[in-house]
Amino acid sequence: MKRLTIIYCALSVSGLLAFAMLSSCNKQNEVSDLKAAASSTAATTNGDILISAGSVSTLSATKDSVYLMKACPPGKRPDTIAFSALPAAIATYLTANYSGYTAQKAFKIADRSGSLTGYVVAINYNSKAVGLKFDAAGTFVNILEQREPRDHAGPGWHPGGRFENRNGLQKDTIALSALPFTIKTYFTANYATDTLLHAVMTRDSGYIVLSANKGLFATSFTSKLAFVKRIQLHPRPIKSAVAQAALPAAITTYLNTTYAGYVFGKAFTEKVNGVVARYVVLIDVSGTRYAVHFDASGAFVKSITIK
Repeated sequence: MKRLTIIYCALSVSGLLAFAMLSSCNKQNEVSDLKAAASSTAATTNGDILISAGSVSTLSATKDSVYLMKACPPGKRPDTIAFSALPAAIATYLTANYSGYTAQKAFKIADRSGSLTGYVVAINYNSKAVGLKFDAAGTFVNILEQREPRDHAGPGWHPGGRFENRNGLQKDTIALSALPFTIKTYFTANYATDTLLHAVMTRDSGYIVLSANKGLFATSFTSKLAFVKRIQLHPRPIKSAVAQAALPAAITTYLNTTYAGYVFGKAFTEKVNGVVARYVVLIDVSGTRYAVHFDASGAFVKSITIK
């Protein structure tokens, strides 16, 4: 598992330039990317946080470096603190939503007068960085959008990059008929009555398969097609898909606010006597997958971390 070194850039530019590095195919591109990263760092006055993976002295080791966008708004200051100094509510939230996570770095955010306004926490979950914002009481606020250094400005992604799924083409979607034989055989042997609904391939070449039985489930497999885990997303079967454009406006607003930079995957509705009672929306947020539940009006109910 990679160790992440996190550096904040709200106050000092010079201290970051040595860390804003991105690997490329050849030395010329490495220099070009490094200049681009340094330039964007100089423009980072809104308190974005740079996460540099691996050794700062090795360009190839920092290829997964990312920015946590708008982590610390202008006029506020981030200071590192120990995870043990965070409010208990934050530890409880992380344990409940990111079981098995590895703590990386925590910041307390203060205004110009020094008054505490909130916290930013960076963790490693399933070998991926996750950045989260909490208020001063330790209540979850939102998940921070990530960008690679070369995409710090602009749309936030590039073809072939970590976040290329933001192009809206849903290249990660796999036709159910195209699922590897080993996965199909696994379902036949272990969950023969499941109805397969949707499948995606993750960036580590693993698979996540959504299915309905006596509930809605997400079953994940490694790139070598080994079973990883099965999570119940809803206690009753949901098979009715709904288009993103048909979701209530309240759902779209919540997702945009809480999961900045998210990529829509699939949405399903539970109907009772022909009337919608629940929405379950599957999204990808900087490489981590979530199932977000809403009631019939579009009000948030809960979120389940899949992988």
